[in-house]
Amino acid sequence: MDTDLESMSRERLVAEVKRLRQGIREHRDSTGHALCWHHPALWGLLPEKLDPQLAVPDWPQFLRGCIHYRQSLDEQLPDAPRSDAPYRE
Repeated sequence: MDTDLESMSRERLVAEVKRLRQGIREHRDSTGHALCWHHPALWGLLPEKLDPQLAVPDWPQFLRGCIHYRQSLDEQLPDAPRSDAPYRE
């Protein structure tokens, strides 16, 4: 799957690592409501271009997942600042 890396020059590999790190940083640095969004740009960093066939949960299951995710943030980041900023499109 990653055989393309074997033929890359050192300079090309360094450029690829920098590109991937930038994409990971953008995802890592998302905050607030952006944490809940679908992030296809992150997947787009991979060389294989696939159209992922996502299974989207029904609303009750989706909302339970959102609540579980938010609870996990309380457990993992109990001292993180809180925001009451409303969602804006």
